[in-house]
Parts: sequence; C-alpha cells; structure tokens
Amino acid sequence: MTTEALHPSSSRPALLTFVGGVGTVTGSKFLVESDHARVLIDCGLFQGLADLRRRNWRGLPCDAADIEAVVVTHAHLDHCGYLPRLVRHGFTGRIVTTEFTARLMEIVLRDSAKLQMETAQHANEHGWSKHRPARPLYDDSDVDRTLKLLDPVPTCMPTDIAAGTRLTLHPAGHILGSAWARLTLEDGHTLAVSGDLGRPGHPLLLPPEPFSGADVLLMESTYGKRRHEEDTARDHFASVLTRTLARGGTVVIPAFALDRTEVVLHELAELRREGRLPADVPVYVDSPMALAALDVYRDAVLTRAAELRPEVTAAGTAAFSPEPFLAARSVQDSVDISRAGGPAVIVSASGMATGGRVLHHLRRLLPDPRNAVVVVGFAAQGTRARDLVDGVRALKMFGEYVPVRATVADVPHFSAHADAAQIIDWLRGAEAPQATYLVHGEPDAAEALRDRVDRTLGWTAVVPRSGERVLVR
Repeated sequence: MTTEALHPSSSRPALLTFVGGVGTVTGSKFLVESDHARVLIDCGLFQGLADLRRRNWRGLPCDAADIEAVVVTHAHLDHCGYLPRLVRHGFTGRIVTTEFTARLMEIVLRDSAKLQMETAQHANEHGWSKHRPARPLYDDSDVDRTLKLLDPVPTCMPTDIAAGTRLTLHPAGHILGSAWARLTLEDGHTLAVSGDLGRPGHPLLLPPEPFSGADVLLMESTYGKRRHEEDTARDHFASVLTRTLARGGTVVIPAFALDRTEVVLHELAELRREGRLPADVPVYVDSPMALAALDVYRDAVLTRAAELRPEVTAAGTAAFSPEPFLAARSVQDSVDISRAGGPAVIVSASGMATGGRVLHHLRRLLPDPRNAVVVVGFAAQGTRARDLVDGVRALKMFGEYVPVRATVADVPHFSAHADAAQIIDWLRGAEAPQATYLVHGEPDAAEALRDRVDRTLGWTAVVPRSGERVLVR
C-alpha cells in the first residue's frame, strides 16, 4: 500500500498526535511529526460546551514556530478558525489549501475576529464575563498576518509542502473548495485525512472523489449513527414553512454562512418555483458573512468550477435566488427586518446559534407561538441550536433567559456531511488501512461508526483519545 519513499528509508516512523477533533465535532487539529518536518492538518476552533471552548486558550504540544506547514481541508471555523491564534503564537509557515477554500477562509476568519472583539467589548461594558478584562482569542491584525501565509494549490496534483512531506488534495464534496488530504511521508508511508466528507446528494456539489487507500486513515464520524432521509425531510421542511407562514408567523433558519446558506436558498428557490413558498413572502439573508460567501459561490457558478453539478452551472446564479430575496448587509438592514414582521423567512448565521445576528432574531421570535425555528444541520452539544432541538423551555442569550414558545423543527437533511452508509460507500473498494481512526464526532456517533466499519468492511477502527499519540506506519 505504501508508495516509493521520498527519501531512503532510514527514517523513524512519523508520530501523529490527536490535538483536537476527538470526542467532539469541533476543534479539528492533527499534528504529524517526522524526522524532518512538523505538519498540522486542520487548525480549528473548539465550539459548544464551555469546557471545550476553554481549550482554545491552551497551547499546542509543540511551539507554533516549529510547524512548517498547515493543511486546511475546508473553510469551516472548526477546521480553520484557530489559525490566527497559531500565527499570534509564532507560526510563519505555509497554509496549504485549495483556491476556493482560501477565498472563503478570509471571510470566515475576518468575521470570527470581529465577533470575538465585539463579544469581549460587550462583556467588558456589561460585566457578564468572569474575566477582567475579557479579551478576544485574536484580532484583525492576527488575521491579516494569517492571510499572507495562504498558499492555494490545485486538487489532484502532488505538492511538496515540507521536508520529506508531499500532499495531494482530493475533492470532498462538503462545501465549495473542500478536500480530503493524502500525505506521503519521507519513509513512503501515507496518511489520509477525510476532513468533512460531503454527501453524494449534495444539491450543488459533485460527490467526493472516492477514497484511494492509505496506510493510516483519519475518518470523520459526525453522522456516524445517522441516515439522511432526503425526501421525507424535504417534505417536513416545506410543511413547517407552509404552516408557519399561513398563521402569519416568521420562520428563522440558523444556517452556517458557508454552503448551508446556499443550500437553503437553493431549496427555497425550488419551493418558490413549485408554488409551495408563496410568491409574496420575502426571504431575508441577514448575515454579511453569508452574503460574502454567496458571492464566492456565484463566482464559482460563473466560472463553471469543476466541483459544481452541471445543472447548477446551467441554472446560473438563479440557483440561489428565491425571489423576492432581500440581502441585509448593514445593521440597519437587520433592524428593518425586525420591524417588518411576518410572514417571512429569515436565514441568518450562525448555524449553531452560538453568535451573530441570528441571536437577535431568536430573542425576538422565540416567545411567539406563531413563529418557527428550523435547525438545518448538525448541532453540537452545548450550543443553543442543540438546546432548541433537545426541547428546552427557555434559551439563554445576552445574559438572560428567553421563553421558547415557537415551533422548533430539526431538519438535518440539509447537512453537508455524509451519513453512516455514505461513509461506508466512500471507503468501500479501497484496501484496508493498517489503522483507521474515527475523529470529528461525538462519542456515540464515533463508536457506532467504528462498529459499522468493523462489521461491514472487516477493518479495524479505533476511536482515539484527546492528546493520544500513535505511529504512522
């Protein structure tokens, strides 16, 4: 299974450390250390539970300045959001990723710095943080330095990224620019990292390129115990919209700014064409970050990016335009939405309701039973979106509890993650790795996928522990 060594094999096996993305769906960081190089695969923020968020303030198991390169599989915050912190601590190496991921990362990191700075300022002004003073993890200047280190590379082309370390990125079908990574190390051994794997039925993107084998595989397990019910979920989504709008209510959809907003808009445009979404009901997108990302997706359509489905490029930008479609770019635009009332559909970030403008809409809309909240993707433990799905009667925001009387619908078919069966299909056909580690999933999901991999493929899979170190060989 190994390839010809990059250097004569007197080298010791590389050491892999599970720094993050273990036992949780956030904070993905995997450190690969060989005799000649240190490479970090993904560099994400921890989100959700307070104990996880506190881990963002810890250092890595090596000095940031000693890392030669960081490989970023895609632009979601839980895979790239720690980068400015790494740069603040001395990292000056290459950040290797795809062209579209690099463009989306700039949007994500600038927004992250802005939110952190605003949150720290708000906490200091209103005294709700136990830290005196509250500080952001990083600021705009850290993001500026980070962006100068971005080094986009083409997919499917091997690239030397550090001494004795060769990288190939393959399309992953998760979000625009997403990739799964394959490293060939100096002794010839190979390590593959799935990143977040897309589902074959993604309405905008082509399916991920099949897994082609590796000595060691790190496989995401976000939906390791779930199955996407496409048709049933689509009908459920349409039904929630129809009932809510008919009683004069507003539907608020917390949606990730990258890809999820585009997928939701695509679905709303389809429902509008089918007559299931009334022609006079406005659709608002209230997230500057989501609107900036939408511009990148539109550029991808206009340039006929190879990862897009042909029917999407054929439809052009109409694929994302459920007219009347109204973009709320300024704070005043967002305030105007609140004053307009229902019936209406509001798509706003963040997807897990951990921050952003969606919180203001939730605070206003949750107490009214005419309204509805639709959670359209995975909600991690400790997030407000997860609390809503779990049926809380009151939700804490801005230091106070807001009663939940609105309808809450969980419609995870919008998720850009492959489900358990789709993961197995992606792996099927490849030779079994020497070791398969299930990461980026909550414990029950990772354990369920481990059992399924063993039962279906006959592979030995392991759910690693946070901080654990293993050899790549």
